[in-house]
Amino acid sequence: LICGDIIESKGLHDLVPCKCESCYIDGGSYYTHIGAKDFSKIVKIFDDGTEVVLYKGEIRKLGIEEGCVVTEAVYDKILNEILGKRAIKRAMHLLEKQDRTERQLYDKLKQNGYPESCIESAIAYVKSYHYIDDFRYASTYIRYHQEMKSRQKLKMELMAKGIGRDLVDAALEEEYVSDDQKKIAELLQKRHYSFEDADVGEQRKNYQFLLRRGFK
Repeated sequence: LICGDIIESKGLHDLVPCKCESCYIDGGSYYTHIGAKDFSKIVKIFDDGTEVVLYKGEIRKLGIEEGCVVTEAVYDKILNEILGKRAIKRAMHLLEKQDRTERQLYDKLKQNGYPESCIESAIAYVKSYHYIDDFRYASTYIRYHQEMKSRQKLKMELMAKGIGRDLVDAALEEEYVSDDQKKIAELLQKRHYSFEDADVGEQRKNYQFLLRRGFK
C-alpha cells in the first residue's frame, strides 16, 4: 500500500481502510471487494493472502473497477499471464547484473513483491537454462577467494548464501587447493607479525584475525 499499511477484511461487510485512507478492502472470506483513490499504486490483497501490484493499464485491461469482485479466471490471469511473465523478466534482469544463488534470487524477487507461485515459476525457468546453478556459483566463489580465506570460512559464507552443505562440500573438494598453513604464514607475514617478538596482546589480536578468516 502507499502508506505501507497492511489491511485485512475478516468478514462480510467488514470494510477496512488503510491508515492514509487511500484504499480499502471488504468482504472477508466471502468475496474480495477493493477500492482506491489511485489504482496504479495499490497492492491487491486476495482471500488467500496473496499480494500483487498491478499497473493502471493492466487494471484497465482486466476490467477491474472500484468495488468489483475479482473472479477466479481474472485472478489466474493476473498470476500466470501478467505477474508470472514479469517475474521471469525481473529474474533475467537480476542475473544479467551478477551471478546469484537460488536463495539470493528468491529473496530478491520476494523483496520485489512477487507472489510465491510466480517466484517458483521464475526460478524454475532460469534453472532450466542453467542461468542459475548453485554448484557453479560455489565453484567460482571458491576459485576466486581461496587465496585469502580458509576452507571453513568459504564453507560458512557459501552456506550463508543459501547453498546446501552437500553442494558446498562437493565444490570445495573439486576446487580448493590452497595450503592453509602456508596461507596463515603469508597472512601473518603481510601483517609483519613475529611470534618471537609479539607480546600477549599482539598474539591475541592476530589470533582473532585468523579466526575471523576461518583459520584455527
